Amino acid sequence: MPQKRLSVVVTRRLPEAVETRLSELFNVTLRDSDAPMSRAELAEAMADCDVLVPTITDQIDAGLIGQAGERLKLIANYGAGVDHIDVETARRRGILVSNTPGVMTDDTADMVMGLMLAVTRRVQEGLAVMQAGSWDGWAPNAFLGTRLGGKRLGILGMGRIGQAVAKRAQAFGMQIHYHNRRRLRAETEEAFEATYWESLDQMVARMDVISVNCPHTPSTFHLLNARRLKLMKPSAVLVNTSRGEVIDDSALTRMLKAGDLAGAGLDVYQHGIKGNPELVNMPNVVMLPHMGSATIEGRIEMGEKVLLNVKTFADGHRPPDQVVPSMH
Repeated sequence: MPQKRLSVVVTRRLPEAVETRLSELFNVTLRDSDAPMSRAELAEAMADCDVLVPTITDQIDAGLIGQAGERLKLIANYGAGVDHIDVETARRRGILVSNTPGVMTDDTADMVMGLMLAVTRRVQEGLAVMQAGSWDGWAPNAFLGTRLGGKRLGILGMGRIGQAVAKRAQAFGMQIHYHNRRRLRAETEEAFEATYWESLDQMVARMDVISVNCPHTPSTFHLLNARRLKLMKPSAVLVNTSRGEVIDDSALTRMLKAGDLAGAGLDVYQHGIKGNPELVNMPNVVMLPHMGSATIEGRIEMGEKVLLNVKTFADGHRPPDQVVPSMH
């Protein structure tokens, strides 16, 4: 007898190629709207499916997991970060969680460099002048920024993305420094000519650019708090493409308004889509709508990881990208 096809619910619109392949393999319920599901819709979906495919915009907390039906055995997240899923509660309920690590590494690292350049070379200010039609022509002292070559880059979180940033920054002639939970192997440090700082305070105080590339966990919440941000040089720039919760948003805003920090490039925000409105029109702040991993190639590769995780689970094996509580 042919094996019964798994019931899969997808919470957001995914690339067409991914949706088509899911439809071929499983009894899949796709999302017609590109809006996030409401909590009630999520609860309804989780009550009657074998596999849920959520995204970062879906808060899968203990309450929702507690209401899940007996059939739900896998939450196959479309994305690498799983801080929006209560992995521990899922595990206790016998529900596996998987993610899509590694596929957005290069795309996110590219965006870090883009934000770094945009802030240090005042791209936003130049763009605003051109769009307003108010450019009077070239002048020796107009729009003077700072070069990246020779500057010290402090990478907070030297995992896959942090190392990809280091590789790119090296090509720009930057000096690589990093703080990480664990020191890298000597040969990896040598490859990046990287300096390890056990003390985050000491690193932050000496850098020209800080790039936040660590996940959001209880231990990294407000890792860059008001006290630590104040250690930064007034000429320094802060770039965050990781998670907004790692930075104290209010303290950062106060410092930028007071001129105690040269600028910031932000792709993520502490309060989700509500980036601090006080920063929106600041010329030295570049704000993007969480575009770090937004490439066609990256989104399809994320989908392929989801497909592999669900198919492996359907075949009776553990998903290759299973997340366990100690991992995040």
